[in-house]
Amino acid sequence: MKKILVVLSLVMLLVGCSKGSGEKTSDGEKVYKIGILQFAQHPSLDNCREGFLQGLEEEGLVEGKNLEIDYQNAQADMGIAAQIANAFVGNKVDMVTAIATPAAMSAYNATMKTDIPVVYTAITDPIGAQLADENKKPLGNVTGTSDILPVEAQLKLIREIMPEAKNLGILHTSSESNSDSMLNIYKDLAGKYGFTIVDEAINTTADIPLATDNLLSKVDAITNLLDNTVVNSLPTILDKANAKKIPVFGSEVEQVNIGCLGSEGIEYVSLGKQTGKMAAKILKGEAKASEMPFETIEKPNLYLNSKVAKDLGIEIPKDLLDRATENITEVIIPSEK
Repeated sequence: MKKILVVLSLVMLLVGCSKGSGEKTSDGEKVYKIGILQFAQHPSLDNCREGFLQGLEEEGLVEGKNLEIDYQNAQADMGIAAQIANAFVGNKVDMVTAIATPAAMSAYNATMKTDIPVVYTAITDPIGAQLADENKKPLGNVTGTSDILPVEAQLKLIREIMPEAKNLGILHTSSESNSDSMLNIYKDLAGKYGFTIVDEAINTTADIPLATDNLLSKVDAITNLLDNTVVNSLPTILDKANAKKIPVFGSEVEQVNIGCLGSEGIEYVSLGKQTGKMAAKILKGEAKASEMPFETIEKPNLYLNSKVAKDLGIEIPKDLLDRATENITEVIIPSEK
């Protein structure tokens, strides 16, 4: 059913007339049109989009007034992402905003021979994705924000909560370059905190149950990446881990809300807002995407879930509870999409 709805949405997008580029309000103010390409439907990326619109509004660009938004979701399908990006180009949007690495790659490829800027967010490794160089300088008319994880802070957190743990598990999608980058960082730093990384690669969501079972038989805890396929299947992973009393550490607050034990991670509304402010500067002519280095959020936020800790029989040190940005006391069951 989701795929049918996406196809219908694409048909409407492809036959739609271009509005926004060159259009003006009744008082002569330009109306900007942004095509938002979100790769998948899950809370982290939804929050990013929400924050992006907030950031634009804070800079005076308001949807329904001087801003038109064409939002499309690729439902984690690279082929659909490419079609959406090409349709945005055909409709001559003023900007493409891409949420998540696969969306950014599709947008970048579609706009390469145009003057349409791409602003991305929720990309773990823009350098590895060849969207920027080692100095964060754009490799094209493309810029945005990275959600790279504070890996060392996460490892330190896990060690403080689990002083006896040895093997740390990671599930990752073999085709997601951002996951490969983060996995390598974890492997490089794990020894410093006395961990051995055990990883299981998957190709699709269908691989998740078996891969999770294999991983849980070898590890003391799991730490989650910003892997779109894995995040979409997090409830399944949590169910299996909880049955074995093995904690799962998340990468941001929404994952802690639905049952991860804790996270030194990112708050995605803030990341999206930061991205929206960058986009506003580009649309207003105050900056060029091709000249703006990508940005990151420097300070991670500590989120803990004391209910999960109690259910797992784990005691969280008081000093961690004292400095937590938020200590969550319930588990929210995700609604079915």
